[in-house]
Amino acid sequence: MSGIVTLAGNPRTASRTRHVAVEATRTLAERLGRSGPDEVVDLSGLAAQIYSPEPTGDLDDALKTTADADVLVVASPTYKGTYTGLLKSFLDLLPSGALHGTVALPILVLGDPRHSLAVEVHLRPLLVELGAHVPTPGLAVLESQLRTLDEVLAGWRPQIPWLEVPA
Repeated sequence: MSGIVTLAGNPRTASRTRHVAVEATRTLAERLGRSGPDEVVDLSGLAAQIYSPEPTGDLDDALKTTADADVLVVASPTYKGTYTGLLKSFLDLLPSGALHGTVALPILVLGDPRHSLAVEVHLRPLLVELGAHVPTPGLAVLESQLRTLDEVLAGWRPQIPWLEVPA
């Protein structure tokens, strides 16, 4: 297993989504008494390979890291009211049940609060379909909250069976 893995599904490099994902993973890791994400899979650097008929070893490594995660923090910006096509295309490369035994925590970065349910309606079912256990509501972070991200994450209480976070 790969420990705590961050999966950022934004096609832009150095995105706000990646920042939110890494900070959320760091917050979770600290609560577990660990230093931070064990690995970060940033799909922005893998887009060409995901859509290539001949993917490289980098893509294979990213898929293996994702499938082997104990805890997988999956983040995407909202595009057209749901997660990115890049994230969907990447996850479609995993075999059925590939996330069995993985605790997944979905996160969406939103421009509009009307999309807040997308994390539950769209991203959670995708992760469950792949076999992940999604024990807690997904986290919806508004772009307007990015400057107070530390406060948002301080109030984030993922309910993971082996993680007791005091209220």
